[in-house]
Amino acid sequence: MNQVESEVDILILGAGPGGCGCALTLGQTPLNVLMLDKATFPRDKICGDAVSGKVLGVMKYINPELTSATQEFSKKLGTWGIRFFAPNGKELDVPFKLEQKPSGAAAPGFISKRLDFDHFLYQQVKSRTSTRIVEGVHVSKVEREEDGIRLSDGKQSWKAKLVIAADGAHSIVAKKLASFKVEKQHYSAGIRAYYSGVTGFHPDHFIELHYIQSLLPGYFWIFPLPNGWANVGLGMLSADVSRHKVNLKKQLHEIIATHPSIAARFQHASKQGPIQGFGLPLGSKKRSISGDRFMLVGDAASLIDPFSGEGIGNAMISGRIAAQIAQKSFESMDFSAENMQTYDQAVYKKIGAELRLSHHMQKMVNYPRMFNFVVNRTRKNEALRKMMTMMFDNLDIRKELRKPSFYWKVLWG
Repeated sequence: MNQVESEVDILILGAGPGGCGCALTLGQTPLNVLMLDKATFPRDKICGDAVSGKVLGVMKYINPELTSATQEFSKKLGTWGIRFFAPNGKELDVPFKLEQKPSGAAAPGFISKRLDFDHFLYQQVKSRTSTRIVEGVHVSKVEREEDGIRLSDGKQSWKAKLVIAADGAHSIVAKKLASFKVEKQHYSAGIRAYYSGVTGFHPDHFIELHYIQSLLPGYFWIFPLPNGWANVGLGMLSADVSRHKVNLKKQLHEIIATHPSIAARFQHASKQGPIQGFGLPLGSKKRSISGDRFMLVGDAASLIDPFSGEGIGNAMISGRIAAQIAQKSFESMDFSAENMQTYDQAVYKKIGAELRLSHHMQKMVNYPRMFNFVVNRTRKNEALRKMMTMMFDNLDIRKELRKPSFYWKVLWG
């Protein structure tokens, strides 16, 4: 017989960035909020470890004090841009900001091991909110009841009026309540390893995306980390991995050992720990991400950017929106699927256009000759380089990539 915990108003499943973003938005709420996580913190999360400026932006909206706390967080390395490598090996540096790096200014993005960054967020939830946290709980059963949803790990069970699922790529709530299935054309397989001693980084710690032809529309990455380490990995569409029977670990080793622009940089590098794999449910398909008494957040909602693979920012954005919708739902005591649709609408209004554009860019990368051409021309044209930088802050400018007129400008300079 299961030991039944007291009922709660809101149960947040998952204490990663999405779940923490939700809890931090709820703050010191009078609602009874419980957060469950299968791990015990600090815990690792297999990821590229790059944290975009979106995260700092959403923290500012949640609570300006979080921005200051993040700036004081020491286990991170500030990054000022992206270095793209086209299939022909030519590099293109795209800063995150048009102005030169001001002396003493905080970087617009950073890289931090998820072991450290997620623990930082977890500590913020513990110190700034009324959310109760229970670790080491592996939920294995999700059941609907007349007035709530019950989650169980086989030993204990918890009943909630509303469930906010931030339980990652393999979300049990997404599977059981939203009937999500892995669609390989909208899913990426990735592997990651840590290395020390990698050389040749940009002085302003640009993250690197190498678009190697055998991986397209995926890529190989090298992201610098504090203390001279680097996060090194690659990702490919799961459909392509299956179709071509790709051994990702073998690909990683071959690129590091033989690729003309990469091998020399690893000559004195040492792998620190094992190569580990993970899945990325991409936001290249619009899905229903809520229902009767539940909302899906972050990776559980398949909100990972199809072009960059970045998911932390979208997880925190969706977590914040879920908390806002939850508070309104308790004001009206309406947890119906119809009412929860306001969550879907708000999420896709906020990031839907960006996800669609990123899907378009992902498909464009499948044409390496076009990619090579754009990189070659942009390297020689200051106006185009500035335009690329402005795309990070301005979605309307980024939409130019979808227009034939953009390539006309590239062609004629």
